[in-house]
Amino acid sequence: MKETAFGKRTGLWLLGLWFAGAGSAGWVHATELVYTPINPAFGGNPLNGTWLLNNAQAQNDYDDPDLNNRTAVAGTSALERFTSQLQSRLLGQLLDNISTGNTGSLSTDAFIVNVIDDSGALTINVTDRATGEVSEIQVNGITTTP
Repeated sequence: MKETAFGKRTGLWLLGLWFAGAGSAGWVHATELVYTPINPAFGGNPLNGTWLLNNAQAQNDYDDPDLNNRTAVAGTSALERFTSQLQSRLLGQLLDNISTGNTGSLSTDAFIVNVIDDSGALTINVTDRATGEVSEIQVNGITTTP
């Protein structure tokens, strides 16, 4: 009697396995495993780079102790940056005016620039206010349009 119950159970179990496999059209399904890296440095999608960098920076709790020292020495205020940009703009405009035959000068706290155009011979005198040193730059062959 025990053998008959064991045989029935085994038969039912095998029959269940067969139906489970037949329902999915086969016993075993497998595909090739393909590794795709995430980091673009190792062949991953380059669009992941920004996301990975932002996550790393968000997790970074290290504070550089020398950062405050460097900023205090080399940092510039907004007014200093504005003044520097304005001086660059005015100097550029002064040099652009040479092409129309105009000369001029620019004076700041640090230097004095005199631009003189003498019929295509351009002379630029730069005077350092702190030391009094004068640099002269001469350029020949510039054609001006009056």
